[in-house]
Amino acid sequence: MAQDTAQQAPAAPAAPARALLPLILPAVLVGVGASLLYLLVSGLAERLQGVLWGTLPDALGIGRYSVLWMLVMLTATGLAVGLVVWKVPGHAGPDPATVGLSAPVLPLVVLPGLLLATALMLAGGPSLGPENPIIATNVALAFWLGSRLIPRMPGAMWPVLAEAATIGALFGTPVAAALVLSEALAGRPLKGALWDNLFGPLAAGAVGAMTTTLLAHPTFDLGLPPVGHHPGWGDLVAALVVACLAAVFGMCAVYGFPHVHDAFRRLRHPMLALPVGGLVLGLLGALGGHLTLFKGLSEVATLARNPDGWSAGQFAVMAVVKLAALLVAASCGFRGGRIFPSVFIGAAFGLAAHALVPGVQPAVGVAAGVLGVLLAVTRQGWISLFTAGVLVASPTIFALLCIASLPAWLLVTGRPQMQLRADGTSVR
Repeated sequence: MAQDTAQQAPAAPAAPARALLPLILPAVLVGVGASLLYLLVSGLAERLQGVLWGTLPDALGIGRYSVLWMLVMLTATGLAVGLVVWKVPGHAGPDPATVGLSAPVLPLVVLPGLLLATALMLAGGPSLGPENPIIATNVALAFWLGSRLIPRMPGAMWPVLAEAATIGALFGTPVAAALVLSEALAGRPLKGALWDNLFGPLAAGAVGAMTTTLLAHPTFDLGLPPVGHHPGWGDLVAALVVACLAAVFGMCAVYGFPHVHDAFRRLRHPMLALPVGGLVLGLLGALGGHLTLFKGLSEVATLARNPDGWSAGQFAVMAVVKLAALLVAASCGFRGGRIFPSVFIGAAFGLAAHALVPGVQPAVGVAAGVLGVLLAVTRQGWISLFTAGVLVASPTIFALLCIASLPAWLLVTGRPQMQLRADGTSVR
């Protein structure tokens, strides 16, 4: 019998059940709290948006999405958020250009201003989503409350539970949270098996997702025609080409980010940088149309309901304008995340490919476009795959996306990220 010379690393010892059971109650509390905060801020922002973009222009006899109103509202939003950043204690947190999806534990004094700035941004129309500020707020609240209510719990666990719970609440499923955290754990020395480390965060993500699902019934499925059980070679080629081109397209914003941020930083005051940014966003909205405003989820559903309703040029203009709007909003100081607007950018890019080459199925174009843009903007492989896949109700789309992600990842890995250091240089 031949001797096996292969050396295998010893398996990490599994934690006993009694070591994991105490995580359930904190995970449940954090999951419910994270979801409720997200739904509260989103609900208030939606009501304010209805007033600002419906009730008010109707009362004034101005078109809801006229050029004049878009310029007025986006500039006014910049003024309002600038005032919060300038005067409210904590200044709405650190420069958002320097913060990624994983948030540091912020002082409690920062949170009211951060939430107010986020709600104003969501209602006013800048092209950012709620994810980064909501994660940062939930992390700070979970750490502060949890450390006092359950002091025996390791302090480092509270931010992890809060991040997982918020991601689960944002996407309506704990799978996204588990994937993001497993990516974050890669390369770190683990104490115990991987699933032992994911037990508490997965529980928090599941509770956060279930709370959001029961109260708000969210869905990411765009209702596009399904790919079918047997995609052809043409679908594979389309996914590869669209994902790679979308990744290159997204990298245009990444490379421009430090330069645009530096231009706004030269204005030296939030009451200058944010109103000027709002004015630029208003001009971009006038160019691209009202669908290029806001975080983009409702607007991308509008595109998906009629994938043949615009020409390739019109889809391309919307993708370019939305990418520029994301770049400006993230650079001038608005508080928000980049995942949701990136979904719109990728969807518009994919639908432009479908309009240009009818052989590209809308579902394949949208999923591959979203995958490529998210890989470039977030550099989060799992969340890019997951988000692109759940937009299309097709069990076969993930196989195409996994293959398409490989060359797209080679185009973005090792390059600058859409996040800056304190000195203004890009994180790599």
